Amino acid sequence: MAIIALVSAKGSPGVTTSALAAALSWHRRLVLAECDPAGGSILAGYLGGALDGPRGIGELAVGELRDGNLETAFWSQLVDLDAPKRERLLLPGVLDPAQAGSVSPLWQRFADFFTGLERGVPPYDVLADCGRLQVGGPPWPVLRAAAIVLLVTRAHLPDLSATRSTIRAIQRDLTEHRVPPGTLRLLVVGDGHGTSEISKALGLPVIARLPDDPRTAEVLSLGGTVRSGRPLMRAAGALEVPVRALLDRRRARLAWPGAVQPREVTAPTTPGVSGAV
Repeated sequence: MAIIALVSAKGSPGVTTSALAAALSWHRRLVLAECDPAGGSILAGYLGGALDGPRGIGELAVGELRDGNLETAFWSQLVDLDAPKRERLLLPGVLDPAQAGSVSPLWQRFADFFTGLERGVPPYDVLADCGRLQVGGPPWPVLRAAAIVLLVTRAHLPDLSATRSTIRAIQRDLTEHRVPPGTLRLLVVGDGHGTSEISKALGLPVIARLPDDPRTAEVLSLGGTVRSGRPLMRAAGALEVPVRALLDRRRARLAWPGAVQPREVTAPTTPGVSGAV
């Protein structure tokens, strides 16, 4: 399914929580990539820091700038969220915002590599947590390469107001870079204005709505046992259905990406991914 990017306008509407909930519920092989320049939070939060050393996109960036070894180093930087199955993998984000300086010049390189994972052996989808756009060095190349961009927003007026300007910024950038239309959708979190009201006001379809579920959100943020029957996990598990349906419709309409096939990326067959949980 290529790249599915999640991004927000401002504040904390729940991009990382939504992305992690979806990743833990996904039915296809998946890499959850923390591409937020402000820093990743899953290692220290959900995984409780239980790793045997530095890992993630910051380490990949340093190695790529020094040795150009992204293809070989990528798999060693992942964390198996459901070890040892290697079906739900995490690429942790930068540990320190200062690392973002090493990552920013490589966003296009990472975007191209992520795109190739869909046709790898075995294939992987990529959920890219791109954080807030209003930070230094946002990962625009990842958004442009995404098959679908989900703009995460809460349903209250201040959030919707900020989201409106972000919609314009994303649409302007995607148009300037000749990305086919129909990429952008809203993912609404929590109570507030109605779904149809939000869609009409912002001029953009709502692909799904995730409920407020403080107990599950706390587990996903701070660690603990994720219960699949909780409201947030059920809704996140159902998100894959409209995402896949939208992607199928876009590909049928645009005959994309059949004309140009991304380069394949082969996952290692020997154990190279450590499980932290």
